[in-house]
Amino acid sequence: MVGVILFISKVYAVALTIVLLVYTIRHYIFSFNRIFGKQRISYGEIVDSDLPFVTVLIPMHNEEKVAKDILISLVLSTYPKDKLEITPIDDNSNDNTSKILKNFAEKYEYIKPLFRNSEKRGKPHSLNDALKLASGDIIVVFDADYLPGKGLIRELVINFIDPGVGAVMGRVVPLNISKNILTRLIDLERIGGYQVDQQARYNLKLIAQYGGTVGAFRKEPVILTGGFNENVLAEDTELTFRLYLMGYKVIYANRAECYEEVPEKWEVRAKQIRRWSCGHNQVMFQYITKIISSNKLSFLEKIDGILLLNVYLVPFLIFLGIINSIFLYFSSEYFYFIIQTLFSVSLLQSFGNFAPFFEIAVGAYLDGVSERVKLLPLLGINFFFEMWFSTLGFFDALRYVITKKELKWQKTERFRE
Repeated sequence: MVGVILFISKVYAVALTIVLLVYTIRHYIFSFNRIFGKQRISYGEIVDSDLPFVTVLIPMHNEEKVAKDILISLVLSTYPKDKLEITPIDDNSNDNTSKILKNFAEKYEYIKPLFRNSEKRGKPHSLNDALKLASGDIIVVFDADYLPGKGLIRELVINFIDPGVGAVMGRVVPLNISKNILTRLIDLERIGGYQVDQQARYNLKLIAQYGGTVGAFRKEPVILTGGFNENVLAEDTELTFRLYLMGYKVIYANRAECYEEVPEKWEVRAKQIRRWSCGHNQVMFQYITKIISSNKLSFLEKIDGILLLNVYLVPFLIFLGIINSIFLYFSSEYFYFIIQTLFSVSLLQSFGNFAPFFEIAVGAYLDGVSERVKLLPLLGINFFFEMWFSTLGFFDALRYVITKKELKWQKTERFRE
């Protein structure tokens, strides 16, 4: 029995090293593509006066701190108001959110709030109710804490001039970077994740990801396939793969920047990561075989899709790898322990906290903010923080798959004054 356990432990050590090597190569490819490759741009430069009618959806639950700001930003939008409908969705709020929405609705006829009192709460439920009432063929979604620029809606929507485009994703930029160390570290993750990872995947015609906010999608294919999946916590990731399997593509518009408020407390960040991990792994369980067997995706798209689906599984595998390395050490299996040690060094140097160190450095260089890389050493500590809560999120997803117990949406706390 001990021999069998040792054998499994050795196999796992080698297998995990190979998995991390694959991800490391992937991140190197993305980084070199952003440094030396040609940037593929969206359709944002096209001049077209025949713009479609657009519905903007903004899910809200107790958003009195931020509701007014995003509505003012949208009122100032240069998108033609006769082709614009703004629907803030008050999802069972018990603060002054509804009062703020009613005040704006009285002033602007194109702001049409939806007030929900349903027992089913959360972003997917809110979006589905609003989709039934939306007049626009193109739907734009913002989170309540976001601040879109005047030309952002047009820059997203113009991409649908291509009938093969199912969704468009803009770039997320933190607004409250200077608050503390946590917000600065999240800013580094955003730089690596969008400026390098998302843009490189779009450059290489892989799986660009619709991120659920600062994004837009065609209403028709979403409605025809049942709306947003209300049984996953990452409805945006689920929609990404659903659209690709239908033959649509997702465009990443790097210039379409929108500012967000990131968590300023570690406990809030922990809940956010755990929710993302749970939702992403739910989608992974649901779509991994569909991606492999799809005839709508190229070979490279399938490979990238598999790697993207498993990005929140890897922290759990690394956590097991740390336990496994301790077991191998005390079992005197030093060769395999060294392999585990090497992968530990490798993961800290290259995999980082889901946005590798070198991707962040490249992104900071491209953004002209190279001084921010001084914080890179702190990402090693942050990595273990995110690894733990991503692991908990994986178990949340696994528990749902087994029990089918309904998961509750957890709102991210706001800090704006």
